Amino acid sequence: MVAAFEGWNDAGDAASTAVAHLDREWKGEVFAALDAEDYYDFQVNRPTVFMDGGVRKVTWPTTRLSVVRVGGEKPRDLVLVRGIEPSMRWRSFCNEILGFAHELGVELVVVLGALLGDTPHTRPVPVSGTTSDPDLARRMDLEETKYEGPTGIVGILQEACAHAGVPAVSLWAAVPHYVSQPPNPKATLALLNRLEDLIDVRIPLGELPEDARAWQVGVDQLAAEDSEVAEYVQTLEEARDTAELPEASGEAIAREFERYLRRRDGASGPPGGHATADGSDGTSYRREGPGGRTRPPKPPKPGTDFDPDQDPGSGGDESSED
Repeated sequence: MVAAFEGWNDAGDAASTAVAHLDREWKGEVFAALDAEDYYDFQVNRPTVFMDGGVRKVTWPTTRLSVVRVGGEKPRDLVLVRGIEPSMRWRSFCNEILGFAHELGVELVVVLGALLGDTPHTRPVPVSGTTSDPDLARRMDLEETKYEGPTGIVGILQEACAHAGVPAVSLWAAVPHYVSQPPNPKATLALLNRLEDLIDVRIPLGELPEDARAWQVGVDQLAAEDSEVAEYVQTLEEARDTAELPEASGEAIAREFERYLRRRDGASGPPGGHATADGSDGTSYRREGPGGRTRPPKPPKPGTDFDPDQDPGSGGDESSED
């Protein structure tokens, strides 16, 4: 089961877009939807009205479950869960999702999230994998979460899975806080690459790599228009490069090479506020520039660097977490 929820857990819409991409590429078939009346405040997440063949209809905010069949050498079924962080009754919400997981024989739950962090847009997106299960952490090369603080539905669902005996993992992408508006295809791509490694399934990426390159070029151009922003980005780059110097070998390079080989072999054969790493309530720092163009602002004072040991956040309009 792969799940993502819009809201505080989903900076740049990176996580929800990743699950939507899987659903689209693998032609997911919706088989269930949670009753919106039970979990959502419609003054916070309003229903929308649309016309369908001349008939006026209403779409209610909810969480939907779909199933996809992944072929290849290791065929398997995936259950995709995509929705909005609920406004109320979180324990009942998680129990309902776990009910589907038990009924369908789910062996692993992976919850995707994205948070705002002090990370430069010019470098690879940091993605941390966390779990509260020490055995699972050792077996899957994940961080055992040590986070304490405010949490969102991603953290609550992961803990509900642990108490129900269902192995659960969270994958968190760090989105640059100074360019946090959606979409962020680079962060979405990073989540999908990490998910691919975790569950050992080749994910069709479609146009995401090209979109990610175009996004970075666009942000480069906007940042270059403001010398203070450019200087701030350079400071983040230097801090990131220094911190990751020991990582520039060994396992990191091996993982990238293995992914390259898998894709080469596959190509020859038959893809509001948000959580932050330190628990504070992240805000969007971009502003409108001349001519209505969105551009980076003068940088805020650097805060806490993204730390994979902190179980990054999730949730609505509050703070951060795991």
